[in-house]
Amino acid sequence: MVNNKRGLMAVGATAMLLLGLAACGSGRSDAEPPGHTVTYGSDVSSEENTSRSDTVSGLRDTLRHLPVKTSRATRPHMVKKCASTTTRVRHTSTSGTGSRRKTRTWYTTEPTRTCKNVRSGTETYRRVVRPERWCVRLDDVGGDKARDDVWFRVDSATYHQALEATDHTRLTFVPRGTTC
Repeated sequence: MVNNKRGLMAVGATAMLLLGLAACGSGRSDAEPPGHTVTYGSDVSSEENTSRSDTVSGLRDTLRHLPVKTSRATRPHMVKKCASTTTRVRHTSTSGTGSRRKTRTWYTTEPTRTCKNVRSGTETYRRVVRPERWCVRLDDVGGDKARDDVWFRVDSATYHQALEATDHTRLTFVPRGTTC
């Protein structure tokens, strides 16, 4: 009787877990990468775009492209240094059974190679101070007339689609961030 109750409890817990996971995973498709949803004007009727909480909409105001900023820097130049040595390896072989069991042992010398990185001077390289950014400024964010001049960081595709749109065209997209 005790095992039967435990089995029923395990089946019930598994069913509840599956129902919980199914309910959590039904809201959003992960097949679409974030930031690639851009809708203009009357195309906003798509249910997926309007139901997602991370989607932002507003009127196109200004665009800003910040190119990548780099500087020259130096770092240690690492070189792989290897040394070849030999290692004595023990081999055993057994034959027979019971009291007639014999173990034969022999040794071989096998080459081994050990490598490690060592510093050998310095090298110069281009260090990225600021990555490339694409930004869009919106007015009337979320339909609120008081929320104007809000900057959103977007990906390159969204930026170029907004670049083709005229001023005060309604844009809907998924931002990558709010700092620009």
